[in-house]
Amino acid sequence: MDKKVAKLLNEQINKEMYSSYLYFQFANYYHEEGLDGFYNWYYVQAQEEMDHALLMVKYLQNNDEKVVFEAVAKPEADLKDRMDPLKAGLAHEKYITGEINAVYAAAYEAKDFRTMQFLDWFVKEQGEEEKNSSDLIKKMELFGGEAKSLYMLDSELKARVYAAPSLVL
Repeated sequence: MDKKVAKLLNEQINKEMYSSYLYFQFANYYHEEGLDGFYNWYYVQAQEEMDHALLMVKYLQNNDEKVVFEAVAKPEADLKDRMDPLKAGLAHEKYITGEINAVYAAAYEAKDFRTMQFLDWFVKEQGEEEKNSSDLIKKMELFGGEAKSLYMLDSELKARVYAAPSLVL
């Protein structure tokens, strides 16, 4: 494996762990607001992000590359109202998409086709992550202002369940 690509994957592991930590912060915010569905949605999201990191760990291990764990930064999202986590989540997903694309570009440049194939799943996943975040913002804008509608939206989000990725390494 190209050393630059391995280094970028190690850095991405940390970014995925940060994403998980950030989404746990969002989940906690909604727990404190009494919105159990929103809490659940971000709790599941945090689990997914941790699994993304673990998939990258396993990929590096399977390719005899050293895995380097760095400190995970404290999330610094300023959460003042119910829209703040949603907007910060979308912005963060766009950032992560750019980071995944940068790793993919480095793998492409190195002609590391195996890593490109591995990253294909993450590229697709990021498209889904951005759409889910954007859709949640739209729903909150439509329904979040009225108590009954917010209750129904919160109930919808409570039904989300965690499904571990089935990516085979």
